[in-house]
Amino acid sequence: MAQFQLLAEPLWVNLLVFIPPSMFIGWRSRALEISRRQLLFATFFALAFGFVEAAVVVYLRAATGLLPGYTETLSEVQRLGSSALYPPNIVQFPQSLLTVEVMREGATLVMLVSIAMLAAARARERWAIFLWTFALWDISYYVGLWATIRWPASLTDLDVLFLIPVPWMAQVWFPILVSVLTLIAVGFSKEKSGPVQERITEK
Repeated sequence: MAQFQLLAEPLWVNLLVFIPPSMFIGWRSRALEISRRQLLFATFFALAFGFVEAAVVVYLRAATGLLPGYTETLSEVQRLGSSALYPPNIVQFPQSLLTVEVMREGATLVMLVSIAMLAAARARERWAIFLWTFALWDISYYVGLWATIRWPASLTDLDVLFLIPVPWMAQVWFPILVSVLTLIAVGFSKEKSGPVQERITEK
């Protein structure tokens, strides 16, 4: 197990932890008008999309030689241990794959924004659904990786979180923490409504 590392790199990435509480404070004055149905389908999309992202990373690791045993079975990959699966040294990645990865990350953001735009009519609800979907997608991504190749082995494993505009580096606990705080902020800011008001909201 790696030693606990408090700060992400670059340092400005650490400011992400303040987004959920600041949004919660801003939403307290007027509850978010998001129906259970909207959140439910956003959740389905996020969880499925998170697994798709995990599968893409498995293929990427296999393509770059960072996934021992990938030509055999998943149990063989898991048996060989997670320590060799994903060194966070992006220098080991071919420039061609890094270019494709940056494009994939851009496409990911477009998809998450598109879902938010389709799910809600107003900017504040769209922003909330974007954050909700992003958080669940991120959690589902790590769950998908662990379920298939047993990585991360612990929450202190170092990961490359994003490449836009520069590589973001942090231990896995950091994005999970931000995602959980985001789900709490959106969940507790949602309007408490019954079935009748849910139908009105959906209209």
